[in-house]
Amino acid sequence: MILSNSELRRLVEGKYLIINPLKPDTIRENGVDLHLGNKIARFKQTVKTMDTKENFNPEEFFEVEVGDKFLLKPNEKILVYTLEYLELPNDLMGFIELRSTYARCGLTLPPTVVDGGFKGNLTLAISGSNFPVKLYAGERFIHVVFAKLSSPIQKPYSGKYQKQKGLTFPKFD
Repeated sequence: MILSNSELRRLVEGKYLIINPLKPDTIRENGVDLHLGNKIARFKQTVKTMDTKENFNPEEFFEVEVGDKFLLKPNEKILVYTLEYLELPNDLMGFIELRSTYARCGLTLPPTVVDGGFKGNLTLAISGSNFPVKLYAGERFIHVVFAKLSSPIQKPYSGKYQKQKGLTFPKFD
C-alpha cells in the first residue's frame, strides 16, 4: 500500500518515520520530496581500474565539490546526497525517483530503494543530460514514495551504509 500525505504526516508527527530536517514543502500528495545537499562528487575520467576487492581509494575516482550550486556537464555522472536524514521503521520501504521536473531536463537516476530499517542520508548517482544543467543546494530534487510492507522485516537493514551522514562513497567488503 502506497502511503498518502495524511498517513505520512501522521507517521512523522508520531516519530515513527523520521525526516530531519522536515521542511514545509517536504510532505507531498503521495510521498516526500527531499532536498539536494551542498556537496557533490564528480566521477573522474581515468584509465585507472577501480578494484572493488582491495586498495579502493575514493580520491582516485571522485572529485568532491562543496557549494550552493553545481553545474552538471553534458552526460556527466555525479554522486549527490539528500539534506534530510531518514529513519524508516521495519514495516516501511521507499521507492526513490527523480522529480519529474529534473527528468524533463534529461537527468536520470537509476532505480533506487530505501530498505525498511534504514537510517541515514541518501547518497544517489545522477546522470546528466545532453546539455549542462545547473543544480542548487536546498532544492527539492528527488521524490520518495513510501510503501507499507505486508509485515515487519525479520532482519531490518543493517548494511554498510546504515547511519551514513552526508555524501558517502561506495564501500566494498
